[in-house]
Amino acid sequence: MKNIFLISCIALISFAFKFQGRADAIINALKNGNAEEVTTYFDGTIDMKLPEKEEVNHMGKSQAAIVFKTFFADNAIKGFEVSSQRQIGSTMYLTGKLKNSSKGFTITMLLQQQGGKEEIISVRIN
Repeated sequence: MKNIFLISCIALISFAFKFQGRADAIINALKNGNAEEVTTYFDGTIDMKLPEKEEVNHMGKSQAAIVFKTFFADNAIKGFEVSSQRQIGSTMYLTGKLKNSSKGFTITMLLQQQGGKEEIISVRIN
């Protein structure tokens, strides 16, 4: 019984470190204003909400990547500051402020483990 508990704890800890590693890579890409790299972590379909646009659910990865990169280019996003990051089971929430030369934007991302790896399944920018 102790062995099962120990193995479960080790598996959970290794999952958390792996998840954190992907989250750190996404955060670094956002801090560098690198939309291209962020989109490599998109799931096959993604829900996306951008300022002054309707929310689109189940957008394909390719289309979502184009929309995301266009938003970054049009708004001259230069950096990112994390405000909150938390993990609940196989889901991680990441929120912060996208920086540009004016007011900036708030971004919330939802990551979830899918097919053995963590992917961004939702992006909301206000």
